[in-house]
Amino acid sequence: MANPGYGKRLAGDEDPYADPDFAHLLPRDAEVAVFIDHLDSGHAMGHKVIAAEHPRYGQQATRSSLTRITEAGHLRWIKEHITVEDNTMRWVTRTYWSRTRRSAAWWAEFARQRNGRIVPGDLRPGLARTDEPELPEPEPDPRPEAGADPESRTSYLALAAIRDAEPRMRLSEADCRSLASLAEEWLTRGATPQDITRAVTDGLPATVNNPGGLARNRLENRMPPKKAKIRQKAAPRRARVTRAVMACMSCDADERTTEIRGGMCSDCRAEYEAAVAAEEAGLLDAGYVPDTFLAAPDAVYEVVDVPRRAAEVRAAAGLPPRAERAL
Repeated sequence: MANPGYGKRLAGDEDPYADPDFAHLLPRDAEVAVFIDHLDSGHAMGHKVIAAEHPRYGQQATRSSLTRITEAGHLRWIKEHITVEDNTMRWVTRTYWSRTRRSAAWWAEFARQRNGRIVPGDLRPGLARTDEPELPEPEPDPRPEAGADPESRTSYLALAAIRDAEPRMRLSEADCRSLASLAEEWLTRGATPQDITRAVTDGLPATVNNPGGLARNRLENRMPPKKAKIRQKAAPRRARVTRAVMACMSCDADERTTEIRGGMCSDCRAEYEAAVAAEEAGLLDAGYVPDTFLAAPDAVYEVVDVPRRAAEVRAAAGLPPRAERAL
């Protein structure tokens, strides 16, 4: 699975599955499209991950196919600016897939309609999940309601009922009033009035000279333990999308700073087209890996100087060298 946001997300309103879904694509591109279409929601959509899982194609072939699939209208990368309930704001990038072929105008309208949508807000910048803190369940308030008659409270009535259950423990009204706070604590900890009666009356001596004192001693010494606090996950925070812009499928640049056409910025498109032209002209062998790809050393292949070969491709296409990236 991808980090939240970058995983496969359905654009919605799809046509049902059919054999000619991707008949407009080249055979290899159609095969990759079918592979993506059957991935679970949330699956990583980068060409490196798909190439690692696809049984037939490597990174370069997968990247080329993803580009043509995007141009055909099945894929878009959209950056969404969200405002969370706590008033924090951030950008997240989401990858949208459509089995149905969509036009550039459809995708533009789709991005526009993202504005105002309510979405999960548990994403930090960089798309890492925020661990929501566990909150304790509020404890019952042991205090009686303001203005309540003490003799009508459950704690008082539980003590008064002891007189009927055991004649030797005939608690007076004054006893019941003075012991009510202890009985209230028992009830707060989950005990029932019957539990209080049993605790006070079980195993009494033959003669009880001080029912109030004995009841206090037993209520204090036999007090049940406090209930364990029930911890529960806080409700996920919500956020509202306040802006949505198209992003480049390759470098993540967006239309705030560059033109995005067919899902790619102009620089990445130029490099992609140069690589395709060089490959068709036989200037690149099958082992060539562009400089944006992860290295995958393998003893059976010749070691390739990736930066040098990438520079050769750009030079052959008349493109300026890429600026060195800061570490």
